[in-house]
Amino acid sequence: MQFLQFTFPVSGVETFILIPPLVAFAISFFTSMGGVSGAFLLLPFQMSVLGFVNPSVTATNFLYNVTGTPGGVYRYAKECRFVWPVAILIVSGIVPGVLVGYYLRVTYLPDPKTFKFFVGCVLMLIALKLLKEALNGKVSTFRAAESCTLLDKVEEASIEAKTTRFNFKGATYSFATLKLLLLALVVGIIGGVYGIGGGSIIAPFLITFFGLPVYAIAGAVLLGTFVSSLAGVTFYSLIPINGAVATPDWLLGILFGVGGLMGMYFGAKVQKYAPEKWIKLMLGIVIVIVASKYILRFFGS
Repeated sequence: MQFLQFTFPVSGVETFILIPPLVAFAISFFTSMGGVSGAFLLLPFQMSVLGFVNPSVTATNFLYNVTGTPGGVYRYAKECRFVWPVAILIVSGIVPGVLVGYYLRVTYLPDPKTFKFFVGCVLMLIALKLLKEALNGKVSTFRAAESCTLLDKVEEASIEAKTTRFNFKGATYSFATLKLLLLALVVGIIGGVYGIGGGSIIAPFLITFFGLPVYAIAGAVLLGTFVSSLAGVTFYSLIPINGAVATPDWLLGILFGVGGLMGMYFGAKVQKYAPEKWIKLMLGIVIVIVASKYILRFFGS
């Protein structure tokens, strides 16, 4: 098995060549069902297990999202479970937010400990609400069509100045257009500061406070993650931090991305067979992990 051992020249990481794609596949398979790429779980794996701790690890994490998320986006779009107005609003707000967040990170927040604690508290409240809904809700499953020719697809989706709406499974969902645009902007700023795609924040907000079905919005959230991560890779590669750019480890990031691409594709495919209760429960547990990390680090060294 020694021939599978590989040292990545950019990061200096030494591991078996199959470890990155397998780990990424396992993480993304489950998290993509809730519209989350799993990059926030992959980051501590890179730092704690692989020993990749220099600033390029953030850009590598973004590269994983860029390479991996199209698998889930394609699958949700193929099954017509893709709300284009939601995706457009997320992208429109998140891209300028990432740029602002990156500027704040470089200029004012070299160690944004207090703000990260605040974000952790907000996420914890959202996670608890999500878990409460999951535990109190009834078990319901949903079987989507394999293509756009059958029932159970997103229809009559539209964006207006005040309200965005769409139909899904015989029900009409609507929300204030400006609210989602502002949410995406804020999430973009947070993502730019911390190097996350933002799906772990937007997805639970859309499910709990906007009341949107997870079966319909997961693909749109993954597209937002893709675009914000593409912006992140660009900014980290071209805009210097303390006089130097932090380009990703391209080979390592692409290997992670290949695993993520497959994991998100099959996660999106399997999602329609999973009860919404268990998807919410899984997503709630994932957000608790993220929030706990942010909060505990505030009180740590």
